[in-house]
Amino acid sequence: MVVSKRLLIVEDDPGLQSQMRWCFSDELEVSVASDRESALATLRRMEPEVVTLDLGLPPDPGGASEGFQLLEDILRLSPLTKVIVVTGREDKENAVRAIGMGAADFYQKPLDADILTFVVNRAFRLAELEKENRHLGEHKNGSSIKGIVAASPQMMSICRTIEKIAPTDATTLITGETGTGKELLARGLHDLSQRADKPFAAINCAAIPENLLESELFGFEKGSFTGATQSKKGKIESANGGTLFLDEIGDMPMALQVKLLRFLQERVIDRVGSVNTIPVDVRVVCATHRNVRELIDSGDFREDLYYRISEITIDVPALRDREGDTLVIAQYLLKSLGKQMDRPNLTLTEDAIRAINSYAWPGNVREMINKVKRASIMAEGKRVTASDLELTEDNEGQDHQLNLRQVRENAERAAILQALQSCNFNMAQASRLLGITRPTLYNLTDKYRIKTSPESTNA
Repeated sequence: MVVSKRLLIVEDDPGLQSQMRWCFSDELEVSVASDRESALATLRRMEPEVVTLDLGLPPDPGGASEGFQLLEDILRLSPLTKVIVVTGREDKENAVRAIGMGAADFYQKPLDADILTFVVNRAFRLAELEKENRHLGEHKNGSSIKGIVAASPQMMSICRTIEKIAPTDATTLITGETGTGKELLARGLHDLSQRADKPFAAINCAAIPENLLESELFGFEKGSFTGATQSKKGKIESANGGTLFLDEIGDMPMALQVKLLRFLQERVIDRVGSVNTIPVDVRVVCATHRNVRELIDSGDFREDLYYRISEITIDVPALRDREGDTLVIAQYLLKSLGKQMDRPNLTLTEDAIRAINSYAWPGNVREMINKVKRASIMAEGKRVTASDLELTEDNEGQDHQLNLRQVRENAERAAILQALQSCNFNMAQASRLLGITRPTLYNLTDKYRIKTSPESTNA
């Protein structure tokens, strides 16, 4: 039998431990803990969906201070876990306080097996529903564009723009560094348009030799040059009714720029070696990693063509400038690539997460795909480390140290550490010293992986 549900019972009374464990022995994986330290160790090892927590734990079995501290620890370390607080029959005040802190439910002694089972099963159902909702949210990836994984405001804004302009035939220029996903956005424009059931034809203007690019774009007639044994449609004609994607248009030779401009103006083409024009109905989307304005100033790109291809311009930010996207994309790639390689349960270690967040990603998403794919193959066990990714926490290099967001985060982390140390790790005092609320301080310590106990002052 495969056990999929895990329950942790935190209770210091051995007799109650046995009775509570007996209630669930046949249907759940059950572990027990009698104090805060063993409960936290089991929580990390077992990762239970539900915890029942008796507030009266040693060294304060007659009170609730140790239980409340453990509740706070569980909610901070495992915020998705559902905690059911167990109190005495006359102890409604602590039950209400626990719910206010974030406990999912409460149960009052003495033990009634049927009621306890009902409460615990209700918590499992709640955890399962929340998991399904998260899965649906991850499946959407915050975007309706296939292949685009985004959580940052910058990319979400771009996705909304794509959705707005997709139904139109506006010629669109997508700019951005290599590896930022420009072709995926171009395909998104096509997939969300009324042309979705027609061809999407893509050509990289930098990848094809200049003497072949014209025939690839416009096609050729039989006998128009040596080797032309039969007529052939070009990419433009092949995309008739659909979308033509011209990647790296900044590298298009000047002679072809003139011919492309004529096509954009008149929507007809001349195959190489033909005197007859062919009308073509396509939506044109272009992309480049180069600065087109600089190309115009240097005489390498026609200004009139620029205005033709940039009725709408979308500038895709580099991965390092997308707030929060690096980790979201890395986790998505680890999950999807892990499934492809029959390693579906891979997770990132804390040092891998820190390295991913601090690395500059000069190759953007394309570089991340390569590193995560390698890590999926090389990882020992189910944990992917920074070493597996071929990253270290200082991989960002000197230039990245000038990034204002990184400088701000470094300063914020240092201030939190100083406040905690000066207050002997009293979270309430430290939050007052920093001028923030205690929940905000917990969020920040989680964000920067700062330990909140004095035994780990080098965190």
